Amino acid sequence: MGASTPRAALAAATRIVVKVGTNVIMREDGSVSIGVLYGIAESLAALRRAGREVLLVSSGAVGLGAQRLGLAVRPSEVVLVQACAAVGQSRLMSMYDDAFDKLGYRVAQVLLTEDDFVDAQRHENLRATLSTLLRLGVIPIINENDTVSTAELDRPAGSEERARVFGDNDKLSALVMTHIDADLLILLSDVEGLYTSDPQSAGAVLIPELRGVTDAIYGYAQGGNGRGRGGMETKLAAVRIANEANRPAVIANGRTPGVLGMICAGEPAGTLFLASEREDEKSGQGDARGENS
Repeated sequence: MGASTPRAALAAATRIVVKVGTNVIMREDGSVSIGVLYGIAESLAALRRAGREVLLVSSGAVGLGAQRLGLAVRPSEVVLVQACAAVGQSRLMSMYDDAFDKLGYRVAQVLLTEDDFVDAQRHENLRATLSTLLRLGVIPIINENDTVSTAELDRPAGSEERARVFGDNDKLSALVMTHIDADLLILLSDVEGLYTSDPQSAGAVLIPELRGVTDAIYGYAQGGNGRGRGGMETKLAAVRIANEANRPAVIANGRTPGVLGMICAGEPAGTLFLASEREDEKSGQGDARGENS
C-alpha cells in the first residue's frame, strides 16, 4: 500500500469487515450496553463518511433473546437457542437500525448459513447482494441464521456430519471478508488484543504485532465465557483465514471509545496480524477474488 509502517497501511483500507462480539455489546446482567452499541455505530458511520465501505458482523441475538425471555444463562439445548435467536435478532436489528438512522445511514439485515458458502449459486448471490448494498451506501449487518440452522449451533458427539464451514461469527466474518474482497478484518472483543497468557494473570503482556498465526500462537488463546460462542481461539482461526487471503486483521477491545477510528487511522490499538507475503498465495488468491468483483 506504500505506507511507511504496517499500522499506517491500515489507513488505506477502503472495504472493512468489523465483527462485534456478544461480550462487547452485552452487560454482565445480560442487558445491552446502549452506549457501546451506539459508539460502534458512530464509528462505522464516520468511516462511511470518509468514503470507506463497511460491513458489520454482529453477535448478540441469542444473548438478547435469552435476556428477553428471562433466562439467567445462555441455553445449551439447540431448539431453545434457536428460540432465543428468533426473539433476539429482531431486537438486535431494531437497535442497530435506530442507531444508524439517527446518523443518516440505512442498514440491511443479512442472515447466513453454511450453504451460502458451500453452494456455488447461493455464494454468487451473496456476493452480488452484498456488493449492491455497498454500492447503494447501505451498511450490511450480518449474523448467522441461528433460527433455522442447527449446523452452527450443535454437533452431537461422535457424529459423522460434514466439517463445519464456520461455527461462530468470528470465522463467519473472515469468510465474508475473503468472499467480498475486503481489505481489513477487525475483530472487536472485550480484551485489548492477544496477550502472552491469560490477560488477568500476572505478567501477561499485550502483543502489538504478529505475522501470521502459528501453532505456538494458538497456545496463547484462552477459552470463551458463557455468553458467546467464541473466544480467542476462534478469533485466531478467523485471523488465519484472513492472513491466508493476504489480508491483515486486528483484534481489539470494542469497549474502548473510538477504537475503530484509531485502527483505521493506523494508530496503535489491539493486536495487528500481518498478512502472509508468499507471492504464490498473493497472486492466486487475488485472481480468485477478483474474478467476480
